[in-house]
Amino acid sequence: MYEKKEIIYSETLGVCQVAELTKLAAKNGDQVLYYGLRSVFDKSKVAYIPVEHHRVQLRDLISVEEAEQLAKNMPEDMNELQKREVEYVMEHRKIV
Repeated sequence: MYEKKEIIYSETLGVCQVAELTKLAAKNGDQVLYYGLRSVFDKSKVAYIPVEHHRVQLRDLISVEEAEQLAKNMPEDMNELQKREVEYVMEHRKIV
């Protein structure tokens, strides 16, 4: 489970921040826990994805090493959201 303020990758938003964890009512009246995700690049884009049983791929960001490799040799089939993930990781890598 991701925590509030964590930066992750969503296949629909790209790099995003978990803005909130909130309960929303399901069709049957039950309360379901959702991630409130906000795009890092476009703050007006928000998505609510159920914490459990979601169909949208959510994952940790790629590593700095993976970003460096991809930056050197971008695959032709890489979509714009993935390219922005590489840029984000490269810009925000921690200098050790």
